[in-house]
Amino acid sequence: MGRLIDGVWQNEDRVKKQDGGQFIRKESVFRDWITADGSSGFKAEPGRYHLYVCLACPWAHRTMIFRKLKKLEDVISVSVVDVLNLEEGWSFHGDMPGCIPDTVNDAEFLHQVYTKADPKITSKVTVPTLWDKQKQTIVNNESSEIIRMFNSEFGEFTDSDLDFYPEDLRSEIDAVNDRVLPTVNNGVYRTGFATSQEAYEDSFWALFETLDWLEERLAGQRYLAGDRITEADWRLFTTLVRFDVAYHGHFKCNRKRIIDYPNLSGYLRELYQVPGIAETVDFDHIKAHYYGAQRSVNPTGIVAVGPELDFIVPHGRGAL
Repeated sequence: MGRLIDGVWQNEDRVKKQDGGQFIRKESVFRDWITADGSSGFKAEPGRYHLYVCLACPWAHRTMIFRKLKKLEDVISVSVVDVLNLEEGWSFHGDMPGCIPDTVNDAEFLHQVYTKADPKITSKVTVPTLWDKQKQTIVNNESSEIIRMFNSEFGEFTDSDLDFYPEDLRSEIDAVNDRVLPTVNNGVYRTGFATSQEAYEDSFWALFETLDWLEERLAGQRYLAGDRITEADWRLFTTLVRFDVAYHGHFKCNRKRIIDYPNLSGYLRELYQVPGIAETVDFDHIKAHYYGAQRSVNPTGIVAVGPELDFIVPHGRGAL
């Protein structure tokens, strides 16, 4: 997958040997904030913002979950890119069920949306991307910030009173996120995209050390921050739901599957069974993207048939 350099698309390999073969994720470029009162320059308004996502991507999946649970589907429109991001990156050429063309900017490729926002931009082109139709620019392409905007700034336009980042739990949520982000959310990528044995094993063991820690934590409490579902749970969920179907085999994260962890697997099933969540999970897109698009890891592009997964069996978490 390539990137934009001075506004020109450059096709290059996603994975390069650097820092001992470790995969380094670049920082997001657009970091503006939508506020309810508009004091940031971006006011929360129905119909003003458009979300670009890939259904396969765990980072984009977070935003779709918050859009669903906060009942913002009629407030924030969406486009869904093709599962294959090849020579020109994310495109709107996909014909798989679930793909939605760019009805706002009529772009063929997502990088065209980025250069519309900034004709001289140097940046990776990533999902999710949040677009402001009024100012004709990208507001933000950092998933952790987009979900907090969805959580807190659009209350006037939804009857959902759910709060996934409550004041009394913020320090605990942040502490969990600080461990899970580098070792699990990004850890599966650091493992799968490693280009040296040492880098692979370092990230591999850090990943499973945290999964073991999560398994133990969930033995004594129902959710990551206690007895309420919070942002921390949804940030972990999008990685866990992809783990057995993609990361375990494709990224060689194969010490254990999530189904081999009694507490984690029950917890994953419970989150999947929250009303509306199953609608945000598309395993066809997930497998087609990971196996088909990431040719540096899977040169043949052959998509694995299995495994068989059942997320609707009883989760047994109600006893906690």
